[in-house]
Amino acid sequence: MSTTRPRPAAEASQPSPVHRVALVTGANRGLGFEVVRQLAVRGYSVLLGARDLAKGKQAARQIGGDVVAVPLDVTDATQVAELVAWIEREHGRLDVLVNNAGGHADSSARAESATAADVRAALETNLIGAWQLSSALLPLMRRHRYGRIVNVTSGCASVTAPDAIGYPAYRVSKAALNAYTRALAAELAGSGIVVNAVCPGWLATGLGGPGGGPVERGAASVVAAACLPEPGINGALLRDGQRIAW
Repeated sequence: MSTTRPRPAAEASQPSPVHRVALVTGANRGLGFEVVRQLAVRGYSVLLGARDLAKGKQAARQIGGDVVAVPLDVTDATQVAELVAWIEREHGRLDVLVNNAGGHADSSARAESATAADVRAALETNLIGAWQLSSALLPLMRRHRYGRIVNVTSGCASVTAPDAIGYPAYRVSKAALNAYTRALAAELAGSGIVVNAVCPGWLATGLGGPGGGPVERGAASVVAAACLPEPGINGALLRDGQRIAW
């Protein structure tokens, strides 16, 4: 890691926001960038994960506050391990993980003809990346019996979603992420660590394209789940703070 910071003193199991440390993946632009910005405004120390560190650093400077860019490709197990070790050395804890990194929005593809390579790529980023990063960071959350894991998903992955034509690999990978969210949440019930999935809605981002809603609103939904004051909501699929059907 290129940035060193003093490690804070030991804290209570539920630290005040100014002492909480959050990691947001895929955060140098779009929804992730806005999630970082809103967490920073709330007083969190935020690690801005980006595959391109130069772009990550530029984004961190633009936001300001206690934001540090860190190199992170969630599909790279070695890079994940290096980041986790760095977080432990520099902070000694992680309180919030937002699994935002995603992609492979194959809008024109069809399930009948989608290639195995495209499906694997979507699963690697949208499911396995979030899975391996969460598993690697859970020990830091367990240490203080506090954690908020937010998996950014999509309403198009719901079995109730209409017009299920298009985006086959993306839909399936996000549906798998939803299933993982529920499984992990059930395992962690009562631990002080809660896991929820958030559908931010169709947003005007690089992934969503023009015509979507304001990214600020979608990010606010993610941040609300990241900042739950009590672990009462666990294993839910949320949009704008409300439960929606899986």
